[in-house]
This record gives sequence, C-alpha cells and structure tokens, in this order.
Amino acid sequence: MKPSRFVPPTEVPGLAARRIAADIIDGVLHKRRTLDDQLEGAAQHPALKSLSDRDRALMRRLVATVLRRRGTLAYLLSRLLDRGVPSDAPRAQSALMIGAAQILWMDVPDHAAVDLSVRLVQADRRAAKYAGLVNAVLRRCAREGIPLIDESTDEMIDLPPWLATRWIKAYGEDTARAMARAIGHEPPLDLTVKSDSENWATRLHGETLPTGTVRTLLHGSVTMLPGFSEGAWWVQDAAAALPARLFGDIAGKPVADLCAAPGGKTAQLAQAGAKVTAVDRSAGRLARLKENFARLGLEATYVAADATEWEAGPFDAILLDAPCMATGTIRRHPDVAWLKNEADLDALSALQARLLRKSVTLLKPGGTLVYCTCSLEPEEGEQAIAALLEAEPQMKRRPVEASELAGLSELISPMGDVRTLPCHLQHDDPKLSGLDGFYAARLVKT
Repeated sequence: MKPSRFVPPTEVPGLAARRIAADIIDGVLHKRRTLDDQLEGAAQHPALKSLSDRDRALMRRLVATVLRRRGTLAYLLSRLLDRGVPSDAPRAQSALMIGAAQILWMDVPDHAAVDLSVRLVQADRRAAKYAGLVNAVLRRCAREGIPLIDESTDEMIDLPPWLATRWIKAYGEDTARAMARAIGHEPPLDLTVKSDSENWATRLHGETLPTGTVRTLLHGSVTMLPGFSEGAWWVQDAAAALPARLFGDIAGKPVADLCAAPGGKTAQLAQAGAKVTAVDRSAGRLARLKENFARLGLEATYVAADATEWEAGPFDAILLDAPCMATGTIRRHPDVAWLKNEADLDALSALQARLLRKSVTLLKPGGTLVYCTCSLEPEEGEQAIAALLEAEPQMKRRPVEASELAGLSELISPMGDVRTLPCHLQHDDPKLSGLDGFYAARLVKT
C-alpha cells in the first residue's frame, strides 16, 4: 500500500481562512480593532492577499457569524464545558466559537468543522494542550447544540445587555425583540443602480425593492459581479439610500455632503445632477471615495477638512451623515455591538450638535438640510434634531411624506422623520428581509 503524503497544516484546504478568521475575531474582541480596519484598513491582516476569493468569502462569513451569534455561542459553550472556556489560550476560545458556528449555522460538514478547529489549536503553542478538549466539545456540539440553543428563550442574547436595555426603553419590548431577531440573520446584498433596476435585478438574480434598491443573495467578491467594472451600481443598504432622496430635484444645484466617505450618498447626489462638494476629515477615506467615483463615472469636488471648521458656501442643500454609534448597522457590521459602549454617546452627541450648527451657517436661506445617522439611539436622532430646532428658530422641519418612500409609511415617525428599523421591510424569505437602522430628518432654513 502506497503511504499517504503528509500534508502540513498550512496546506489543509480551508485552514488558512479559519486561521485568519480567528485572528480577526481576536482583534475585535481582545484588541478592539474594527472589522473594516482589519479587512481593508491600516490594520489589514497581512495574509488576506494570499486567500482565494472563495476562501476570503468563507473567512468573512465565519467572522460575521461568530460576532453576530456571540451571546448564543457563549451560552452554548457554558453548557458544554464544565469549567468554562479556557481563559489562558485565546486561540482555543476562537477555535471553539468558529467550530460551533460552522456546525450550527453554516453549510459545513460537522467532521470538517471539528477537524479544522482542532488543527487551529494544535498549531498554537498556548492552545495545543486543549486540542482534545476542543475535539470533544465540538463533537458534543454536533449532537446536542441545537437542542441546547432551543432551551434558551432570550431573543436578546446576542446583544450586549446595555444595548438591549436601551432598545427596550426606546422602542418597546416587542419591537426590540423583533430587531434582535432581524439582526441575527445574515443580510442580503443591496445595490443602488444608476438606471433600469429591473434589468439589473434580473441579471443579478435578485429583486427590486419598492424603494428602487436591487437586493440579491449573491455572495462572494462584488468586483466579480456583472455591472461592477462598468460602474452600473454601488453597494449601499436600502435604508442608507433613503436620506439623499429627500432633497427632490437638485440637478445643477450646489450641494455639500459633509462627512462624505465612504460615498454612497455622495454618489446618489452626483447621479441626480447636483454639483457636489464631498467633505471628509480623512484624506485616505476621501481618496477611496474618489477612486470609486472614477469607476462610477461621476464627478465631485473633494475637500479633506474637519467639517466643524470648514468655511465655504452657502449651499442650496447640505447632507450631514454624522459620525455616530452606528448601532443601526450591526446586521452588516456585527463588530459594532462589541466595540461600542454607552459611554461613547456623550462625545458623539456633542460632535453631532457642532456639525448641525455648522451646517446651518453653510446653508442658504430657503435651503434644505438633511441630517442622518445610522444609529438606533434617540440621542443621535430625534433628540439631536429637537435640540437644534430649539436653538435655531430659523430651521423648520419639513415632514417626509409616505409617497416619497414608495408608500412605506412604517418608515416614517410621528414627527415626519425617517426612522428605519432592522425588522422593517419583511419578506416571505427571511434572507431577503430587513433594513439597517437609520434616522433622517429634513429641515428648511427660513
């Protein structure tokens, strides 16, 4: 019998993707590094470029699933481990979570999930002694995991307790639970198309939402999808596409987009024919916005500046997409739940107030200001606008009509502002349901 060739761990198919996923999960949970920074930013994982598109997509899904289901995984492992998760070997912790996530929620054979998690710990000096433990626990997870999860009736288990408490207070317990359920699902891919949305929905095997966004379940590298290279569309959650549409006809008008990067809303303004000035304090993020505009064939003026100190205008319209807690984006950016905390609110609220006051000075009389945040926290939405209206009598709210949002009246608050929730826009297929949480108010300077 011919002896089998030994395959080093680094050559085992799929192991590199799982090792990088473990590193990135550790970066979020223990080093407080954002996913964006580790995937594309200054702290990008050095081995990412070596992954195939398929393995890169697998790695991203592993990371997102673990972070999205962190509370459930912690509960499950507490039931399967008599002495708790090993605290002296982070790689053992991440290997257990990655293995369990694959067994419970991903289309990965149980034996592969177990074997590759064991290899992860064997390759780590501090974690190697736990290889037997990881093997036993994950095999037990394959047998007992789903029944154990079904025992837990806490729908808020995958949210930090402070955030769950806030959402219950702001939206009521039933709505907060519906939001938590929605966040638990992997979101679809949303695209804003330049034109002919029905055609692109067909070509991308998706469907056109009432608001005009094309939604598809395609996964993998977006750069390989039809229409990317010719600049026919850009990635943008359906909720994020709403604020820029509240200006109406802006063709030929000077419009400032403050805090413009990453540029989805800026692209909408330019596509609508506005003379857009894109302002962002990060020169690096602005450079990436400019590169994307080159692909899209759109034009804008680019200004790297702190918007609170920028002097220009006046403008007919201003879009202020203010820095915020970003809790409305947890379904797409699950790291947000574990990187932000309630103490961050005060500083962000103060910054939003400064940006709002500055926006008023940059706006022409009769001009329109649209303020928005991807936050579900009232301090960064309704309360911020209430404070501005009290301090600036010349600013008046111009309520949004349901007809402006394709008749979706559930997206409009009693005050006439846009308020989308993760549980909105339900579909027969849960995978096609949901929106990011967004707030947007439209104000006019009298």
